Amino acid sequence: MRFDENAQLDTSHIDDLRGSGGGGGIGGRVAVGGGGLGVVGLILYFLLSQLGGGAGVDMGGLGGLEQGQTSDTSQAASNCRTGGQANTELDCEVVAVVNSLDGYWSDTFARSGMTYQPPRTNFFSGGVRTGCGSASSAVGPFYCPADQEVYIDLGFFRELETRFGAEGGPFARAYVIAHEYGHHIQALLGTSERVQAGETGPTSGSVRLELQADCYAGVWANHAESVPTASGQPLIQNVTRDDVAAALDTAARIGDDYIQSQLGGGQVDESQFSHGSSAQREHWYTTGYQTGDPARCDTFARGVDLG
Repeated sequence: MRFDENAQLDTSHIDDLRGSGGGGGIGGRVAVGGGGLGVVGLILYFLLSQLGGGAGVDMGGLGGLEQGQTSDTSQAASNCRTGGQANTELDCEVVAVVNSLDGYWSDTFARSGMTYQPPRTNFFSGGVRTGCGSASSAVGPFYCPADQEVYIDLGFFRELETRFGAEGGPFARAYVIAHEYGHHIQALLGTSERVQAGETGPTSGSVRLELQADCYAGVWANHAESVPTASGQPLIQNVTRDDVAAALDTAARIGDDYIQSQLGGGQVDESQFSHGSSAQREHWYTTGYQTGDPARCDTFARGVDLG
């Protein structure tokens, strides 16, 4: 996977909170416990179990942006101007993926007679305060329905490779961002409201919500090479079978069963599933990728096989 070297990147929907001087001690409750939706939210289950807390545990002492402070977008704006930079710099790569996602979903909504409202994507380091509460980087990338924004510590991608054992690569990283965008689509369509926060289990609403976000990520991946830049040229080029395999590998590494057995060092407890098994996540990403049709992502349909 490569980006068009000459493509002009748009950073207008990016907030760079890194180094913003949050002042420490923001406290509050973990964003996933407060309604946030993350690609690997189950990792909290183990972290908080070790701490003896629950999903709303006070993490205290996190760095990041305090409520009422303003963010500084200058770093991303000055560094990320072209697709060529996206091919060499991680933050610019994410900016380019965000541009592609906004382009695809804006067009898709317009074809259905709806208006797409792009989310803001926030880069942070260590911890952050959101409309869903406070979160540390341990949560992984997440989407907050309360403020309709995506939050990501870019160091998570290194964690995917070192801790989760994922193959990595730009298309795998794009899957993670596309998954969070999937949650934004659910918020715009009202799907998120159908799920009770904290519900777990292999067929729970939480699992269905996460698998649908995986499917939406696959749908975007199907169209990734056709989303144009302002010049009319595709922003993303040369997506290979290896790229798709790497995305599927990432989906498998963040399944509930994999995290419980491999990272948690314990037995698989399906009653605690909140995101779906590795096989389910691979299945629904593949469904989206092979069909390219968001309508095929209805994991809430009566009698649907979750895979």
